[in-house]
Amino acid sequence: MSTPSEPPKRMSEAEYLIFERASETKHEWVNGEVGAMTGASRAHNLISVNVLTVLKSVLRGQGCEIYPADMRVKVASTGLYTYPDISVVCGEAAFNDDRLDTLLNPTVIIEILSPTTERYDRGLRFQHYRELESLQMYVLIAQDMPRIECYARTESDQWVLSDYKGLDTDARLDPIGATLRLAEVYEQVDLTRNGGE
Repeated sequence: MSTPSEPPKRMSEAEYLIFERASETKHEWVNGEVGAMTGASRAHNLISVNVLTVLKSVLRGQGCEIYPADMRVKVASTGLYTYPDISVVCGEAAFNDDRLDTLLNPTVIIEILSPTTERYDRGLRFQHYRELESLQMYVLIAQDMPRIECYARTESDQWVLSDYKGLDTDARLDPIGATLRLAEVYEQVDLTRNGGE
């Protein structure tokens, strides 16, 4: 089977899904605009595996599903398809169609920051994510220092930041009843070097 060529800069939602499902690389789609997503650094990958391992252990038997970066998320109200680094859904997962490859209702989204994505993750991407009614927490994890920022949605639809710094700190993910010990999140990560992508 031949691999698809680089996609055109614009395509319809249906065209994007056909293209993306056949593609070996991941692309983000925003209202017809398509862009390739970058690969991940060593530090990024180590942090991702560490967080996935902790969450799987903590949430086992709690009715939650944890997805790595290959699970696409759709924000229908803003026209975004993207791939968060980690998505967690507690309760019944809802999908875009019977392919079960596009999640509609994440409870928590986690992004691991890099120099090339940090501005987008903090800005426009977070604006999109806030439109997900299911989303209760947005978590940003630094690669080059022990720091986790958790934005929690309140009952009045405000977002409140809790900022956790230092390897001896625990970050609380209250919407899913989980705690991330920063010492575990950064296990094997060389924090003396910039771990960015």
